[in-house]
Amino acid sequence: MMVNSKEYGLHLGLARLVYLTYARLKNGLDEVLRGQGLTTEQYTVLVTVKYRDVPVRITDIAQWTERSTNSVSMIVDRMVKTGLLKRVRDRKDRRVVNVVITSKGEDAIKPANIVTMEFLRQVMSPLSHEDAHTFVGLFKVINYKMLELVNPGADIEGILKNDSERSDYMYKQLK
Repeated sequence: MMVNSKEYGLHLGLARLVYLTYARLKNGLDEVLRGQGLTTEQYTVLVTVKYRDVPVRITDIAQWTERSTNSVSMIVDRMVKTGLLKRVRDRKDRRVVNVVITSKGEDAIKPANIVTMEFLRQVMSPLSHEDAHTFVGLFKVINYKMLELVNPGADIEGILKNDSERSDYMYKQLK
């Protein structure tokens, strides 16, 4: 298969721009959340635990955040030590350990939500409502193709439906 150098350059440039935008968004969130005494990873875990309607296990957090179970377990361990979360054994199945937000975690998430939403509002402010919807649509197309490429034979529609349901529930909880 011949690769068109102009097309390759465009795709490479777009991939770099997406990566740089992600990195800068994460760095910006890190800075904003540092003022709240949290890292972006800690905030993401707190949001996942707080706004799920079911008991949350490490594997659930890992799935939501697209991180390895081991990585999430280490983040949760540090958060347990600082009193933001606690681990609680399931009463019906003692082998299952759920992660629960503490009152300290609750106190931390409230102001963090406010500064995070304001930061994201400012970041997205150059886009009109219509442009934002176009942007989302384009990212959905790319996301779909990435899922196809890295998950051959998987039920991509099912993955996206699950993602959408989880996101919809979380967005409703944040309002």
